[in-house]
Amino acid sequence: MKSSYLRAGAALACALALAACGGSDGDLVIGGQFTGVTKSGLVLQNNGGSDLTITPNSAGFGEFRFPQLAESDSSYNVTVKSPPSNASGCEVANGAGKVAFHVTNIVVTCKIRQHALKGTISGLTGNNLVLVNGPDRVPVPAGATSFTMATVSEDAPYGVTILTQPDNQTCTIANGTGTVGQADITNVAVTCGPRT
Repeated sequence: MKSSYLRAGAALACALALAACGGSDGDLVIGGQFTGVTKSGLVLQNNGGSDLTITPNSAGFGEFRFPQLAESDSSYNVTVKSPPSNASGCEVANGAGKVAFHVTNIVVTCKIRQHALKGTISGLTGNNLVLVNGPDRVPVPAGATSFTMATVSEDAPYGVTILTQPDNQTCTIANGTGTVGQADITNVAVTCGPRT
């Protein structure tokens, strides 16, 4: 008799413990975080169905969860059905397994396409010309006829400016600002002449 009370008590304790951590059947969440999503197009799937469209934001990251709840001990396999329109692809970490508790550690990382930012230089005879785009600084030697900045993410703004003018010269920039589209930026033009 005493052992049946103990078994009943143990079963009740297990049930309460499962309920406390969300472990009852059919009410477990499958979700996680995403990064690199600044444009629409990212669609996730669980087990080849249950499409989930991710809403992008300017920060590029956030949390997601599938609206369909899962049962304990069921399998999940989160994959990318389609990447954002400005991404070269997305990877899923911790995307598959068996549901025991709420699944919140899935990480979807999308890689935004990068584009070259470069241009031409004419008339440069002096040293110490330095071009900048955000934190990127590029020293340009005398006699150079072209320059290349660090790559820029698709859909990101850019603004090439002159940090330091060359010795005894003044340079100006044409086509130095804009927003990166689906192609490299190659039409920035730096023109240098005698300082007046």
